[in-house]
Amino acid sequence: MKYILSLDQGTTSSRAILFDQAGQVKGMAQREFRQSFPCPGWVEHDAREIWTTQLAVARDVLAQHGVRAADLAAIGVTNQRETTVLWDRATGDPLAPAIVWQDRRTTDTCARLQAQGAARSIQRKTGLVLDAYFSGTKLQWLLDHVPGARARAQHGELAFGTIDSWLIWNLTGGRHHVTDASNASRTLLFNLHTLQWDASLLRQFDVPASVLPRVVPSSGAFGETDAQWLGAPVPIAGIAGDQQAATFGQTCFSPGLAKNTYGTGCFMLMNTGVNAVASRNRLLTTVAWQGPAGDRTQTAYALEGSVFMAGATIQWLRDGLGIIGSAAEVESLAGQVADTGDVALVPAFAGLGAPYWDGHARAALLGMTRGTTRAHIARAALEAIALQTADVLAAMKRDSGIALRELRVDGGASRNNLLMQMQADVLGVPVVRPQVTETTALGVAYLAGLAVGFWSGPDELASHWVVDRRYDPAGGESDRRARHARWQEAVARSRNWAREVS
Repeated sequence: MKYILSLDQGTTSSRAILFDQAGQVKGMAQREFRQSFPCPGWVEHDAREIWTTQLAVARDVLAQHGVRAADLAAIGVTNQRETTVLWDRATGDPLAPAIVWQDRRTTDTCARLQAQGAARSIQRKTGLVLDAYFSGTKLQWLLDHVPGARARAQHGELAFGTIDSWLIWNLTGGRHHVTDASNASRTLLFNLHTLQWDASLLRQFDVPASVLPRVVPSSGAFGETDAQWLGAPVPIAGIAGDQQAATFGQTCFSPGLAKNTYGTGCFMLMNTGVNAVASRNRLLTTVAWQGPAGDRTQTAYALEGSVFMAGATIQWLRDGLGIIGSAAEVESLAGQVADTGDVALVPAFAGLGAPYWDGHARAALLGMTRGTTRAHIARAALEAIALQTADVLAAMKRDSGIALRELRVDGGASRNNLLMQMQADVLGVPVVRPQVTETTALGVAYLAGLAVGFWSGPDELASHWVVDRRYDPAGGESDRRARHARWQEAVARSRNWAREVS
């Protein structure tokens, strides 16, 4: 068996990537799927389209490279997290569109729980800030708003899952309704300390236990694909939410190592080892991954800061403003000017994530004059991505007491050299990009491969991590402080702007 197949189901596209034993990409296929915005603040996906595109790219990559199912040692599944699907156990049909992690329809529900004093106890158990970002209130909304859903759920007729659960249900012909601890820890329903679904949280969110998937280790074979999909059964041996998978793919195996992924959103994770470090600065405490034993000694935790709009901001420049024809053009356009001309873009299109957690914030473009050009706006968009990450890192330093020596980066926008230099400049630490930037898919491939003996252990995986480029910071500390202070002024003007549709 020559390869591990990673199924990387993201917010805007489904991808399948083949990795060889050296951790190198040997083939890739990708298909985008539709985004739906039916109301202000709402974001939906068609769960059936997610499944069909994911299956199609898996078949595509095998066919394009002459690979048979028998050549695969295992499959790993990584996924956009928090996106919520509710489906019929008998037919496999979704009851409604999937509610995407960016969706803000339950912001007012979270505000009511906050007013009732529930936030602190929820954060103690889950490590999460009470926010519409997470799956618990999304599931509650579906149960309350889809006709008959709550009664059917109580009778055991329905299944809930994040996208990993939905894909695996379909891949295994409905035989396995599972998730792993990294995804379960993003639901507001999972206790970080017991590593189990929490009965009191289920009561809090009025969710019947019968809809929940079984929690399995992130690394461990638990079942096989149905032979009809790829021509023969293949073990599924790795599951992880996309950001935890990327942390594993960046070989951040030791406490204190951190990575930032520049995808649709921007996500920084720092490994804190076997300790679930409680945040005092509105970061998230999350399960990073869980090894084959499925117990605390095999569980790694992380601190996380989530920025909602990173690559999606560049998509807005392309699709919303029309000032670029493709995402790749933003670097050259932004490079036409030496600075933003004091223009600031706060990309709070879906509210603000860490460390603000303001679901009522909205995007703002400030400081424009008659001399402002497309290039200034493009540069402000890149700078906003870097400055949002700086906000997260500052909070992470306060929580962990660790001053980073370097930041490992990955994701599509990490290939933007101007953005990476900006990132180093505003952080004041080197930014390091590895040769293989498909670290989300690579990480879940590693988790799957370890489970079936394709790789021997962490030391072998760490040997695969090779630097592609290092960006050293330019400018002084006073310049960084001034730029950050100006950014804070812009953020303050975007906050608490909107009221959501209930």
